[in-house]
Amino acid sequence: MDLGLSSARVVVTGGASNIGRAIVHGFAREGARVLVADIDAAQADRVRREAVELGAADAAVSVGDLVEPGVADAAVQQAVETWGGLDVVVNNAGWSRGEFIAKDDDRDRWRRLIDVNLVALVEMTRAAIPALRESGGGSMTLISSEAAFGQIRQGVYGATKAAGVALARTVAREHGRHGIRSNIVCPGLVVPDGADAVGASSLWADGTDTVFNDAQSEYLLKDTPLNRLTNADDVAHAVLWLSSPLAARQVTGQLFSVSGGYTMP
Repeated sequence: MDLGLSSARVVVTGGASNIGRAIVHGFAREGARVLVADIDAAQADRVRREAVELGAADAAVSVGDLVEPGVADAAVQQAVETWGGLDVVVNNAGWSRGEFIAKDDDRDRWRRLIDVNLVALVEMTRAAIPALRESGGGSMTLISSEAAFGQIRQGVYGATKAAGVALARTVAREHGRHGIRSNIVCPGLVVPDGADAVGASSLWADGTDTVFNDAQSEYLLKDTPLNRLTNADDVAHAVLWLSSPLAARQVTGQLFSVSGGYTMP
């Protein structure tokens, strides 16, 4: 099916590693123009080159910490100045460190979770809305998390992700009249598919066992109806569909779990 994304002008935040990288690859295969916005310059440039090889009409990189004022605006401005507008934004950038809520007394980590998962999201959303309106509308997709529904050892992280869901749905209500669709994808656990899939600043950079080991995976699979873990391409395919002005023309404000049925919101 033609998704109508050929030459679409796309910004993917956190686009250099794991889920973000797969999303960039997916848009590249559709012939879109993709800007990889990430804090990791070396990994972002690697993904830019991969995107071109996969068929992207064009690919670019914007390096910076989206928590910092002006960084999101600069990424959007780069896309608009390079390609004449903006059609799609995927808010994928995020960070997670878990702990049982009764033991979670690290305020610096709380603040970092809030900054990366919520403040950066607000920054990019506010930066992108005028550009999307100027282009006649478009799509915004938030990559949230199953933790938004309440998960063990994910209290603060989950709270930031639930806040993001509220923000994305507010955008859908406030800016639908401007032709902007806003939706949410909540992935299951996504383990990187190899060393090339993550950069040095990634949560997974020190190896998968430092984040989620085999015993934890087996425990998770017991409650997953499809009995398989989610991979990055599964998430990317959902994002591509939601970003399509043809396939998802009438879809906004909706939340989709891509988790093999682990959660059914």
